[in-house]
Amino acid sequence: MAWFLVPAALVIGGSAMAFIMILAVIAILAWVAVPVLVAGTTAGLIAHNRRRHAALRRSGAAGMAPLGRRYPPPPPRPVPPPWPQARARFDRLRQEYAAYECDPMQVLRLPALADVTVPSTGRFVEAFAEAQALETDARPAQAHAAAFVAAVDRAERAWRAARDAAERIRLSGLSPAERGTVERVIKLLTTARDSDSDAERLTAYSMARSELAKLERAGVIHMPRTAQAALDAAGRGELPA
Repeated sequence: MAWFLVPAALVIGGSAMAFIMILAVIAILAWVAVPVLVAGTTAGLIAHNRRRHAALRRSGAAGMAPLGRRYPPPPPRPVPPPWPQARARFDRLRQEYAAYECDPMQVLRLPALADVTVPSTGRFVEAFAEAQALETDARPAQAHAAAFVAAVDRAERAWRAARDAAERIRLSGLSPAERGTVERVIKLLTTARDSDSDAERLTAYSMARSELAKLERAGVIHMPRTAQAALDAAGRGELPA
């Protein structure tokens, strides 16, 4: 039996040795291959990231502005209307206001527009005075011009509001007797304007002025000085009917 066990031991011993050698070879290959694989993977990831960032820069993806891109300039600030236009608008307003103040018939039909105790009329008179104080013959400095333009805007709005209020009020704030007197004065002025007879015209003006004086003394009508002067001149025959 001894002769049989020796060869078997050799065979078993040789197999173990071969197995150990195979393990050693595998360990050596793993020790060499793993760093190579890691290096290759790292290089691949770096290359992938570089390609991705380049694509993002080209496409302008959110969060990454393309190289060399410039943002648009902010929108310009609103510019107020030019000063010459504001002057022209204020001239038209002044003419419209003067036409009212110089016409006794308009004052009698819209008495609230001549009464500064009416809130809307008082606001207009203040706004008109402010614009008039800022008005200049030559173009002023930019700040002054802007203030004038704004004042003209306010005066125009106040004028429209005052006229609308006067149209609504008309003679509603007067007593029946006062309304009757105002209506009689309007008829007399209409007769004086339309009459072809100088005597009739002058008589109608004289009677209208007498009735109007009573209304003014009672505080019913606030006749502007310009309207009163026009009425006096017409009553003296200085102006054509």
